Amino acid sequence: MSMKFIPKDVYEVLEEICIVFIYSRGSDLRFERIETYFSEIEGGKYVPRTVLVDMEPSALNSIKFGSLGILFKPDNIVSENTSTGNSFAKGHYSEGAEMVDSILEVIREEVEGCDSLQSFQLSHSIRGGTGSGLGTLVALKL
Repeated sequence: MSMKFIPKDVYEVLEEICIVFIYSRGSDLRFERIETYFSEIEGGKYVPRTVLVDMEPSALNSIKFGSLGILFKPDNIVSENTSTGNSFAKGHYSEGAEMVDSILEVIREEVEGCDSLQSFQLSHSIRGGTGSGLGTLVALKL
């Protein structure tokens, strides 16, 4: 599947972060700090400590079924099959409000896996569509 829904530069940054932390263990200092952004799972494999959320699944499917999809926990990819209509209100008050509890549950599970949580790093749309509505709602709930 192509990466048509994710801007190429964002995808390249994500890929670079994963390559630096996962595939190149040359620096002991870098490997000591790997658990800042990655969790160790069985077999010594590391997965990004992230929760990917979208109301419409096509963008997340491009990650999930793309070349980096094997790096993410499938349970940490949350989406709904809704027609978003690019509306802040749908993301914040109606469809987004219906899925916020499942998003917060996945975030809670990630937080419980941390030794010492210091902050959240949230990236969301601010243009006024469903992404900004849902992102604002999640930020308010955190």
